Amino acid sequence: MINLNLNAATRWGLNGALILAGVVALYLGHSIFIPTTLALFLAAMLWPAVVWLHRGVPVPWLALHAGFPWLRPTIARLPIPWTLACTFMVAVLVAVAVLVTLGFGLAIPKMLQDLPTDEHRWQEVYSRFRDRLRFVSPVPLDPEYFPEAAQDSKFVQVVREALTPARLLNYLQPVAILGVGWIWQWILIMFILLFLLLEGRMLIRRVVEVFGPSAEVQAKVIEALKDMAGQVRTYLVWRTIVNFALGAILGLVYQWAGLSQPWTWAMLTAILCYVPYLGPIAAGIPPVLDAFISSPSPAYAVGILLFYLVIINIEGYLIVPVVMGRPMELNATTVLLACLFWDLVWGTPGLFLAMPLMAAIKAVCTHVPDWQPWANLMSTREPVPEPPPAVEEILGKEPVPTDKAPRAPVGMTGHPVLKGK
Repeated sequence: MINLNLNAATRWGLNGALILAGVVALYLGHSIFIPTTLALFLAAMLWPAVVWLHRGVPVPWLALHAGFPWLRPTIARLPIPWTLACTFMVAVLVAVAVLVTLGFGLAIPKMLQDLPTDEHRWQEVYSRFRDRLRFVSPVPLDPEYFPEAAQDSKFVQVVREALTPARLLNYLQPVAILGVGWIWQWILIMFILLFLLLEGRMLIRRVVEVFGPSAEVQAKVIEALKDMAGQVRTYLVWRTIVNFALGAILGLVYQWAGLSQPWTWAMLTAILCYVPYLGPIAAGIPPVLDAFISSPSPAYAVGILLFYLVIINIEGYLIVPVVMGRPMELNATTVLLACLFWDLVWGTPGLFLAMPLMAAIKAVCTHVPDWQPWANLMSTREPVPEPPPAVEEILGKEPVPTDKAPRAPVGMTGHPVLKGK
């Protein structure tokens, strides 16, 4: 066994090299890590439902009451085999994914059908857009950029050229390739999810055994795994419930406002709200543009925008903190940096997985004593210990005098550094 006497700078350098190697491995192995991570999160979300089905489903039953000669209604529990319970929950998830995919797939032909096809239709759409833009614009429109005739507008010419059948086929080809890739990835995720649910209890025992035979260490590992799964489950379950409830409310409002694609924009909002901060912003643009073009008055677009801002703020600042509670107390800086990092490593799937990944990482840091400062760094709550006077000076406060004896310097491992005589 080699005993390396490394100083602090060397240890920091080695830790940085290991982190960089881990990031490179995540980037190069994204085709494996993304489906596996998503399957693990879905397994954590569906696990209580599978256990509930396995223990028994309440079924109304007529049973002979003890001591009386007649039948009385009662509730019996019908246990379901573990394999069947896992298969049923995966089938429910597949059905939901198919319905969402069909919803977006059926919206594309309707969008193509609503596109202008002749000069009269182009002039009608352009005149309506120009009149509404002139109504909301604080300055007069420049006739060079917004002429009265649609055929004289360079913008209309560019849009018409982009919407020709040949160009549309070129656009639909990568969309079709993306759709086939999405279907393949989803099939792979479902198979991994099914195996994780079927062998989940055995895999948990094997993972705990990896950390050694000590009962104390295994108990801490089990506690960390339970906390991590609980936080991920809390986020996914409540985020899904809130998102689809939000989509249902917005769909009804968009339908009442007369938008051309009300439920498409509602489903888009329900999906994009999984991405913190950036998702709601991107989801609010299409319905406002749709209301500006297709509604009877541009005031509808202003009303849609105000209503969307109000409901998004109610959802973000009132509903989500109440239903999710402490597990998702991640400060805004951590969330934004996490979105940038996981988007860099895994692309668009990383944006959707950023929040549950950070919740899992925070849970691990909370249960490892040496990593608790990192959990405090990601949290919105102030740590219990008071900062030292030097930190108070940096923050612009007066240092608080103390009568405590100076403590021994602390090394990288958290233990006091003892100086030899």
